[in-house]
Amino acid sequence: MDLALVSPSFPSNVARVVDKIRPSRSMFATRKVPGRKLFPCLAAVATQTAQTLEFDVESKKHELLRAVQDTKRGLVTTDDQRSSIEEALVTVEGYSKGAPLDLVKLDGTWRLQYTSASDVLILLEAAERVSFFQVGQIFQKFECRDQSNGGIIRNVVRWSVPPLLEEEDGATLLVSAKFSVVSTRNIYLQFEEISVQNIKIGEPLQALIAPALLPRSFLSLQVLQFLRTFKAKIPVSDPGTGRQSVGGLYYLSYLDGNMLLGRAVGGGGVFVFTKAQPLE
Repeated sequence: MDLALVSPSFPSNVARVVDKIRPSRSMFATRKVPGRKLFPCLAAVATQTAQTLEFDVESKKHELLRAVQDTKRGLVTTDDQRSSIEEALVTVEGYSKGAPLDLVKLDGTWRLQYTSASDVLILLEAAERVSFFQVGQIFQKFECRDQSNGGIIRNVVRWSVPPLLEEEDGATLLVSAKFSVVSTRNIYLQFEEISVQNIKIGEPLQALIAPALLPRSFLSLQVLQFLRTFKAKIPVSDPGTGRQSVGGLYYLSYLDGNMLLGRAVGGGGVFVFTKAQPLE
């Protein structure tokens, strides 16, 4: 018998059963998670993480402000206080490590809350020791919103000699400088001018110059007007002669919408500022 010509014969119903048990594609296919469900979950996790980080940052900033609260802007501090302040400062600085400087956020007026800079502490100490000399609010004003690589910085010190001038806000000492961004968070300051302006005469001096009960003469009115508009300027650089003022590096270690931290490079001290209303 020729085996090659012999074909096995099966009942027809067996063939139908074999056809029915063929493997289905769904038996081996990997189950897919719908993308519509996956992406909202990831977005929710990212939002929650961002909210947690924001809460942590605000909490550490509050701890820093609480640490400097009773130091009279840095004038009165103990070794333990300085250590706690430095620790809180470094913690907040860590949240913006490596981030580039945002000139739009930097633009505006910042009120000094604490410093260890000797040139500022000298003023505060003088006001503490001399009864007739007062130092009011101290600000740094940055003008750089429309700039890409620098701008102008103005150090503003409100001071007074009562009762000749109004309390704490009788006059303004203004130190102006140009600054340029030289690295990720370092700016270089080139000081240009020191001025005294915004003289606000106290009532006793005003009464002495022009008594309210007597007719005010033209001369007395002129004296009052002169004092109110008086402005003394002392240039610290002279482009005409090529004389340049002393400059300095300023490291802006942290910046957000309501807090600015800075360090004067070379041991010049640290600064803690909070955002203030625009100065006139």
